[in-house]
Amino acid sequence: MARKLILMGILAVMVTVFAAADPAEGFWISVDEKTGKETAGWHIYIEGGKLYGRVLSIAGFPQDEKAYKCESSYRGFPVAGDIKKMTVVGTPWIFGLSPDRQAGHWKGGNVVDPNDGKMYGCEITFHAANGNRYKVDTLEMRGKIGPFGRSQFWKKATQTQAGALR
Repeated sequence: MARKLILMGILAVMVTVFAAADPAEGFWISVDEKTGKETAGWHIYIEGGKLYGRVLSIAGFPQDEKAYKCESSYRGFPVAGDIKKMTVVGTPWIFGLSPDRQAGHWKGGNVVDPNDGKMYGCEITFHAANGNRYKVDTLEMRGKIGPFGRSQFWKKATQTQAGALR
């Protein structure tokens, strides 16, 4: 009986280690790189081996704001329906990223900016807090058009914090 309990304990630890979440997964607050203001709360998650990002709350807008500046559809968009009639909150604007060589690095997907309706290539990189450049765990979200792009640096949040922007 003791052996079974020990084996079950070891198995539970192994499952936990091997099923550990990618460090990019979780809750984040996007920060405008020009103003430094918080713009949205996000849930970054993996589904079917791909990385997605869904808005949980937006700052300065009604939470039922529609994405009226968007196109009706985008190639590869993960949700069926007329996108410009979808709400900003609850929609996965980041989609289809594939894992890169190391944990916390994702590429080859897209992001749609509901503020202007444009779709960009997307890469996401997790940066652990190191006390120097990264004071806190940081997610770099890079939108790209060809070789050109710009990065936003998002800060780690709890689910409550990510859902509370208004």
